[in-house]
Amino acid sequence: MKQSIFAPGTFAVADIRELLDRKACQYNQPSFIDRDPISIPHRFTRLQDIEIMGFWAAVLAWGQRPVILKKANELISLMEGVPYDFVRYHEDSDLRRFLNFKHRTFNATDALYFLHFLKQYYLKHDSLEDAFLPVGEADSRTVEPHLRIFHDRFCGQSGDHELFFPERTRKHIATPARNSGCKRLNMFLRWMVRKDDAGVDFGLWQRIRPDQLVIPIDVHVGRVAAKLGLLAIRKDESPKTDWKAAVALTNVLRDFDPTDPVRYDFALFGLGVEGEM
Repeated sequence: MKQSIFAPGTFAVADIRELLDRKACQYNQPSFIDRDPISIPHRFTRLQDIEIMGFWAAVLAWGQRPVILKKANELISLMEGVPYDFVRYHEDSDLRRFLNFKHRTFNATDALYFLHFLKQYYLKHDSLEDAFLPVGEADSRTVEPHLRIFHDRFCGQSGDHELFFPERTRKHIATPARNSGCKRLNMFLRWMVRKDDAGVDFGLWQRIRPDQLVIPIDVHVGRVAAKLGLLAIRKDESPKTDWKAAVALTNVLRDFDPTDPVRYDFALFGLGVEGEM
């Protein structure tokens, strides 16, 4: 492991901001793409293909990154290289090929429901962004209401669609209502919403603002944030990674960059994965 950039107890706000700015620039580069799940939607140019495979790659993004990429590419092959066309026009007989698909706890039942939901949604909407937009919701500081309504729509609880929902699939779609950090969905939203001149994030969605995004918190990000003094730790000295922690960390990062706080995801994640802290 690399030696920590700072010795314990030496952190100053100016030092932290300078470090995060520098590391965000270092990791927010096209060279980052090949090793990350975001490389999956980068294989496509059509909005709906990017949305479908970005959503699916984000949902599958736990475990070793090479395995995540392998399973996401397997899904692309099962959909004959054209995710949107397959989602819209597949026949029931085409679904048999998914019966052996599995990634950790994600299995064929989950895959088939994902396809069913996506087909029903794209029959009525041009973009998956619509699924995240609350009806009549007042402007919010964060994407919390967007994540809540997406969970309810996906799980067939909003009345938008008459879908048979397999209860086991609920664990793959997190919600702030259960105080989940929603790491994978927040990562997907970062990809779709954040305006990125470096060419990593897509910035295709216009009705959710980058300043509303919440940091995709996991153990790496939480550990680095806690060491920098950006995130409170529990009595057992392990950082929290729930929704309250994600929002608290985002609020601190918003002080550094009010319009694009989640750009520091690159810095915090990179510092953790590369062992610099």
